[in-house]
Amino acid sequence: METLVKTLATVEVNAEGYLKNMNEWTPDIAREIAAKENINLTEKHFEVLNWLRAKQTEGVALSMRKLGNSGLVDIKQFYALFPGGPLKISSKIAGIPKPASCI
Repeated sequence: METLVKTLATVEVNAEGYLKNMNEWTPDIAREIAAKENINLTEKHFEVLNWLRAKQTEGVALSMRKLGNSGLVDIKQFYALFPGGPLKISSKIAGIPKPASCI
């Protein structure tokens, strides 16, 4: 088990780096996770992260297609924002569980 520490926040993550409790997520924690993925978060990143968190709270099964149809970004932009595995990486940064569609 690993922990992330940023200023005053300490949260537990699983072996893959996903938060164990999504309610402990903060923008600072997102920035720390993103830094480990070599991503510098912008306002557009946070729009996507907040959308993912809202859909997770609603119980929606997340997929690339749903995000592409969200109107926030298209699939190409999503890959540009979160290179290397956009849904998997963005979910980790958003503090939500890894989607079932991600290996």
